[in-house]
Amino acid sequence: MITLPKYHPATPHILIEGGLQFTLGKIKGNAIQYDFPKMLNYLSAKGKILFGKHFKIHEEDHPIIYQLCLYFIKDKLSCEKYNIDINKGILLSGPVGCGKTTLMKLMRHLVPHHRPYKIIPTRNIVFAFNNIGYSIIEQYGDNHFFCFDDLGVEPEGKHFGNDCNVMGEILLSRYERYTQCLPEQPVLSLSKGSRRASIANNMTHITTNLNAEEIEDRYGNRVRSRLREMVNVIGFDKNTKDKRQ
Repeated sequence: MITLPKYHPATPHILIEGGLQFTLGKIKGNAIQYDFPKMLNYLSAKGKILFGKHFKIHEEDHPIIYQLCLYFIKDKLSCEKYNIDINKGILLSGPVGCGKTTLMKLMRHLVPHHRPYKIIPTRNIVFAFNNIGYSIIEQYGDNHFFCFDDLGVEPEGKHFGNDCNVMGEILLSRYERYTQCLPEQPVLSLSKGSRRASIANNMTHITTNLNAEEIEDRYGNRVRSRLREMVNVIGFDKNTKDKRQ
């Protein structure tokens, strides 16, 4: 269960953590103008709550965190400068130990007024498939908001002797549902607000150590192609140090 910070619906940019108030920006008209240094201050404090007193935001990670902040606060104009589409999910890539999972666990607390996503290790999904079978693909391929953690480290699925590229099948299923909810699609039965909610429900976030070529080798060209349409790729430099050492 995700314990989100306390906030008032009228002031979602003011968060309460451990009795302390964090003001992340100011309201101007009907929009919130967020302040990046104040968001960093909050993320640092929240990180210590979630991960322990030794948690630290490294200065060299600020450019990555800045892009993630722009995405999660839905600053459309600023996102466009980084070629980030707010109607797509995030694929956060980088070497082992660079902090991908930690950041994705942290960022969902920045905007508690948005629907939070569940972070699911891909290994757990495949282990469940091996025990339960193909209903797992349906379960994770449906319209829930997931972040699939460590894509590429999971083993090949096998159920009653049948091999299955479980995560590949799940991503293809999610692509089909995602494309049905894009804004340009004529969904006559949905209001504008309901359509936005449907898009959010069907977006997919991913963390991975793999690059684009490795994703294609593991899951095939079809999955790689669909991912281009589903997610924004934000990547750590390949030489980023392992912060767990």
